Amino acid sequence: MTTPRADHQPDPAKGAAVKAADRAHVFHSWSAQELIEPLAVAGAQGSYFWDYDGNTYLDFSSGLVNANIGYQHPKVVAAIQEQAGRMTTFAPAYAIDVRAEAARLVAERTPGDLDKIFFTNGGAEAVENAVRMARLHTGRPKVLSAYRSYHGATSGAINLTGDPRRWPSDTASAGVVHFWGPYPYRSPFHSDSPEQECERALSHLADLIAFEGPQSIAAIILETVVGTAGVLVPPEGYLAGVRALCDRYGIVFVLDEVMAGFGRTGRWFAADHWDVVPDLMTFAKGVNSGYVPLGGVAISAEIAATFATRPYPGGLTYSGHPLACASAVATINAMREERIVENAADLGERVIGPALREIADRHPSVGEVRGMGVFWALDLVRSKETREPLVPYNPSAADNAPMGAFAAACKKNGLWPFVNMNRTHVVPPCTITEAEAKEGLAILDEALTTADGFTV
Repeated sequence: MTTPRADHQPDPAKGAAVKAADRAHVFHSWSAQELIEPLAVAGAQGSYFWDYDGNTYLDFSSGLVNANIGYQHPKVVAAIQEQAGRMTTFAPAYAIDVRAEAARLVAERTPGDLDKIFFTNGGAEAVENAVRMARLHTGRPKVLSAYRSYHGATSGAINLTGDPRRWPSDTASAGVVHFWGPYPYRSPFHSDSPEQECERALSHLADLIAFEGPQSIAAIILETVVGTAGVLVPPEGYLAGVRALCDRYGIVFVLDEVMAGFGRTGRWFAADHWDVVPDLMTFAKGVNSGYVPLGGVAISAEIAATFATRPYPGGLTYSGHPLACASAVATINAMREERIVENAADLGERVIGPALREIADRHPSVGEVRGMGVFWALDLVRSKETREPLVPYNPSAADNAPMGAFAAACKKNGLWPFVNMNRTHVVPPCTITEAEAKEGLAILDEALTTADGFTV
């Protein structure tokens, strides 16, 4: 096990009490309540967290891929404390200094003319409001989204989501039409190159628009780099092609940067890699690393003008909450001052990417490596030749045994992984050091021998 932090003293009795209280009263998301045993976490700092039994873990999941600035960053903690002493809360209809400054700092970094910021409490609410804005702006009902996607768990966002978490809540009446996005390694278009995948994916989307009726489509929403569904980096030209289709038919182009934004890909926003400007952009997570719940929609001048004299019919009691905005201001300033975005880009290009490709060469269970910055995925397979996934799509508990064994091997040696279906994602904080990254990659390398045991 990784050595526990020197200032953390194990306290198993307190850990047992925390677990008992959790089991008695907390209803957990995405879980069968009697089949889970949540880890009781005693504390966190930087890239690590620890439990009450004396075990320390290097967090290769950044919480829920949101702790971009790491845990307990002193400048952000201090900003929250200072704001709490000055003004803890105030209604969103008023002009508040820290709210205006947070909006200015976000707008300063968004591409193009996305200069108006509507604050929400998180990413799902940002998506809900972006879709509402698009429908009101165009007067059209339908929204197109990709099958391999996740956009949130609220009513509209879960219908936009493409992965299996949608299925229990899908009403089939939300005005959502799904399509296949590009995925060269498992091409739905039988492509044999990224260039061909891009061409065929755009042709598929153009056909879908034609058959759904472009006059009925309000928006196309995409994760700039698909997150939970596989860290799928779009092939060159794809996002520009979608932008062109939207321009041709007057469709609002929405980029969901909730996971990919604020340094995760080595740029402030992933869209910057391709010089594509959407009409609306959603954000959350990394804007303040989740220290206080915050999300938002960055709005183009054209869409903002729609509501210049026409009221926007939406709002939230805690929109632009002062504590959340103070943490965002401190986060963005710290990321700039400490060159945290540049650190993510450098480690991805120089350390993480090369190491993962070397690991893939050594392990028969690694089919593909893909990613950028501190946003990577290993596609695990039973056979490199057939590319059969190590576990099936949406696996049962029994089918998921290989991934469970792999995750257990990581945790045993002090690495907390992010696993989803047949993938393990390498998504540490953007603040991770080179030494920490190498520590985690070495543990990952060893744990993959467990996955290798399930290959054929």
